[in-house]
Amino acid sequence: MTRTRISRLLAGLLATSALAVAGCGSGDDGDSTAAGAGGGGEIALVAYSTPQEVYGNELIPAFQQTPEGEGVEVTTSFAGSGDSRRAVEAGQPADFVHLPIEPDMAILAEQDLIPADYRDEPHDGSPQTSVVVFITRPGNPENVKTWDDLVAGDLEVINANPFTSGGARWNVMAAYGQAVEAGASEQEALDYVKRLFEHIPVQEASARDALNTFLSGKGDVLLSYENEAVQAQNAGQDVDYVVPTSTIEIETLDAVTTGAANPEAAQAFRDFLRTEEAQRIWAENGYRPVDEAVLAEYEQEFPTPETLFTIEDLGGWESVMAEFFDLDEGKITAIQRELGVAVD
Repeated sequence: MTRTRISRLLAGLLATSALAVAGCGSGDDGDSTAAGAGGGGEIALVAYSTPQEVYGNELIPAFQQTPEGEGVEVTTSFAGSGDSRRAVEAGQPADFVHLPIEPDMAILAEQDLIPADYRDEPHDGSPQTSVVVFITRPGNPENVKTWDDLVAGDLEVINANPFTSGGARWNVMAAYGQAVEAGASEQEALDYVKRLFEHIPVQEASARDALNTFLSGKGDVLLSYENEAVQAQNAGQDVDYVVPTSTIEIETLDAVTTGAANPEAAQAFRDFLRTEEAQRIWAENGYRPVDEAVLAEYEQEFPTPETLFTIEDLGGWESVMAEFFDLDEGKITAIQRELGVAVD
């Protein structure tokens, strides 16, 4: 562990009292009047489940040490992407949202809960990226290296439910896309996904729940974000992981809400996440930086897969959602229902 990382972890501990109001609720009922950057006040962060530790232990305390973040308290709420989005739709206080898939952000934009142009910034609305990997037991006893290995024999694969978890949806599209990239027809790729689903004994509600299920001893391999694997190892969990030669690049997205009670501080927080300091914090926790200079510093930790495709290569999220996840006619919906797994 680097000296810088140790210092940040200590900062996280020292900031515990400042984060005591955080949690998975909607925040206090106290004064939430807007305050300028560096003028204190409070911002409410609503995000997907996987970055909970890096936000609470490192990013928020580091922001509070900056002139713009001095005196700013941050309340937090973490859940699966769909649940977080629905909470904001239902009126949960939110100054800043960070979700893992564009469709959930698009719904918020359509309802004018976040600006329609939230991606109009140098990093296209994303503070970090990741890739889909295979998390295995120590030493990779099942010798899982390829996507074909996942559907061999009686191997048990853990993945969250793609109808509640944005992370699981990325995993499913990685499974489908790698088959297409290898030359499979669309039907052959779907057949592969169905075989993969037949190896999944339980589908949790969120990517974090799926990780916890795997860490409790269930399953032989977990489909997950690369950063989840790194964070598990940093936390002392005895796991290994494999970056497959063909995988998908994951873009997570953030925005300041249109109804933010403290928009100046929320924007300052968003800007901070793109600074070199914050980008290094993301990197040390397994997230791929969007700042090219910082990414270059960590090129050994984040090798580029031989075949790295994007959701745009599969038609983009709007097309993918209609074709694969529509609740009436989606192709993944049909597979789930055939296997008796809930989709709503």
